[in-house]
Amino acid sequence: MTPIEVYQTYLAFKNHFTKENYDFFKYCGKVKTSKEAFTKRKDRYFFERLSRKRTDEEITDFFIASFSQSKDPQSVWIGEIIDDGEKRYASWTKKMQSLSYLIKTESEDFFSQVKLDAAFDCTKGHPLVLKNFLIGKISLETMVIYDRIFLIGKEFDKKLFDPVWETVSFKIKKYKPFLNIDTKKYKQILRDVLT
Repeated sequence: MTPIEVYQTYLAFKNHFTKENYDFFKYCGKVKTSKEAFTKRKDRYFFERLSRKRTDEEITDFFIASFSQSKDPQSVWIGEIIDDGEKRYASWTKKMQSLSYLIKTESEDFFSQVKLDAAFDCTKGHPLVLKNFLIGKISLETMVIYDRIFLIGKEFDKKLFDPVWETVSFKIKKYKPFLNIDTKKYKQILRDVLT
């Protein structure tokens, strides 16, 4: 990618992870910007550096890692991505390489303390699965897989009307298309954990 293409990709990911009406896949990662706007940016050096340092696929993965793993994607700036991005990218890559193991261990820990019905019960407020996600015991990737298998997002969206769940729900919806998940495989992992 050229530096301006890296900049456009950055804007596309920022829009995807922060705006309800922008979908990276629907718009094929395209955003409106001009070469003049790019050359006026004081931080264009970061995009030039990233374009020299990484392959096209690595740049895409780098931005997925940076935005999906950030607590507040709205505040993600390219300088922060360059500074903290290496750690996030390395951590995210490790997760992707061992996703089955991650889901299995997080699910074993979680379901050893909680029954399945109680885990997703939101009649008395935040369900236990959400509380465990918020304190870092369950990863975003596990939440996405639980959403794919147990359809927790739709259920929680109907019953929980608070900014905490709305933020998590938005993040799950925006991150889900980037995870290529074999649902059958993860259903079997969860069956093994739950029996």
